Amino acid sequence: MIRQHVTALSSVIALLAMVPAQATAQGVTPKTPWGHPDLQGTYTNKTTTPLQRPEDLANREFLTAEEVATREQAALARNADLLQAAAQKTAVGGNVGAYNNFWLDGGTRPTGRTSLIFEPANGRLPALTPEAERVRAAAREARHEADTWGDLELNDRCLIWQAGPPMLPSAYNNNFMIMQTPDYVAIQVEMIHDTRIIPLDGRGHIPPDVRQWNGDMRGHWEGETLVIETTNLPRTEANAAAVGGDPILLRAANGRSDDTVTVTERITRVDADTLNYEFIIEDPTTWTQSIKGEFPMLRLPAEELLYEYACHEGNYSMEGILGGERTLELEGKR
Repeated sequence: MIRQHVTALSSVIALLAMVPAQATAQGVTPKTPWGHPDLQGTYTNKTTTPLQRPEDLANREFLTAEEVATREQAALARNADLLQAAAQKTAVGGNVGAYNNFWLDGGTRPTGRTSLIFEPANGRLPALTPEAERVRAAAREARHEADTWGDLELNDRCLIWQAGPPMLPSAYNNNFMIMQTPDYVAIQVEMIHDTRIIPLDGRGHIPPDVRQWNGDMRGHWEGETLVIETTNLPRTEANAAAVGGDPILLRAANGRSDDTVTVTERITRVDADTLNYEFIIEDPTTWTQSIKGEFPMLRLPAEELLYEYACHEGNYSMEGILGGERTLELEGKR
């Protein structure tokens, strides 16, 4: 049964109950009682703006206001058409497909940009280095189909998905709860129940050979902006399919351990209901240049809650996935 997602640090929640929201004066960012900019709240990053700019838009960075309105109306019309479409019966033995539109919630409004990425200037992922091309080709050649549980991606195994960094929009569950104390910022992620814990006390990063699924996060304030630097992210090209629909491939496991990726995020409160979220990805062994992007995160209406993501109901489907592969092997199809 769907229930409100209340998993978080009990100390943080207890402190939140003591911190009433401060009124936002014109041009002044509200502060917490201890003086930090107040970013607290529940936000969504859903948007129809793609990560990479469509090639037919070339070097156009922004849409016109008319194009934004037209695209939003087209998305609303498509949702209405799909909602009212007649049910279609799947033929016996046919492909049942994936989720229908009822389960998806990627938003209807563009950000105003033609892509989330704005650097490189063409709005697309940069070229891979020769080493990254070689590693990726070797991984594709060596890939097996579910020989063991370790051949499945972390999202298949219900361990992690779109937690970030960077916290990119996905097809659904694009909601985030930000909580603050004087020494930490916690970001509760709706997708697969992760909570990012970001210390603000100036401590250094852990040794590079210690890997964590969400990386090693360190935060500090630059004026009104929260800056989060993440290192120690696990990497692999073995799971070359994009994890959680994210072609940046920062959250796969079972692979490389060299410390090459640094992700820097900048979160700034724009007004009472909007945060501006920027990300920079630097990985000189994978891409020929850094990647920069940004998008708004909008406060959720009071009636929208953060829900538990009960992935695969405890991932009982793992037995079925592996069992299906063994059946195909017995039938000589693998």
